[in-house]
Amino acid sequence: MAADLARANRAWESLMTAHTALLREFAEEPVWAEHGLSMREYDVLYTLAKHGEPARIGELREGVLLSQPALSRLVDRLAARGLVERAGDAEDGRAVRVGLTPAGADLQRAVGRSHARSVARAVGGALSAEELDELERLTAKLVAAPR
Repeated sequence: MAADLARANRAWESLMTAHTALLREFAEEPVWAEHGLSMREYDVLYTLAKHGEPARIGELREGVLLSQPALSRLVDRLAARGLVERAGDAEDGRAVRVGLTPAGADLQRAVGRSHARSVARAVGGALSAEELDELERLTAKLVAAPR
């Protein structure tokens, strides 16, 4: 049991260290300043683009590492810039859905192309095709594991 505990914690530390190193590398890229966008703001735009339709804040939280109050404030800032819009939820009159505006979708695609090249360079440059497939399989397994 102690060996399993130590092994799991070493794996977790390794995952978090890799995550931190990659985020630091990506944060230094000029694309963010060029487009006046933070990585967190891009994360919301990307999550909405991936969602494919307006989403509730709770649905957004599944793909963004922010508390609900922080996410709500960030959405307010993006809305003030005309990148997202809020609309009533047809299924629940009390709820609000957030969606990309055309300007938000355009910005997400522009930044996304540059960011995707950075990810391919950093991650794809360090791992073989087989290792990339294995990393994707393992992380999907972690996400899907029952809690």
